[in-house]
Amino acid sequence: MPKNGLQLMWMYVMFDLPVVKKEERKRATQFRNSLLDEGFVMAQFSVYYKLIGGKEEIPKYAKRIESALPPKGQVDIINITDRQYGNIITFRSRKKGKPLKKAVQYQLF
Repeated sequence: MPKNGLQLMWMYVMFDLPVVKKEERKRATQFRNSLLDEGFVMAQFSVYYKLIGGKEEIPKYAKRIESALPPKGQVDIINITDRQYGNIITFRSRKKGKPLKKAVQYQLF
């Protein structure tokens, strides 16, 4: 852990929202856009992630995500450390992908 006590975390938001009716599609799109507005990146269509400054930031983002929830569907949030994130194994088109880039953490004095 860095000297300043800050431990980078990755927040994953995974969701399964109904999109049968026009209004459901609209609400699902609004939810995805709210994640993008918060700085999340799309990993897959219903999986978004963001690097955050530490576990103390989890409640802040969880509250913002909760406020953007559509009335129906399921949303899960998973938080993992930067070290755990570095152990992800990725396959693309039956080939093992390149290792993920390790996030760089700067310490300000």
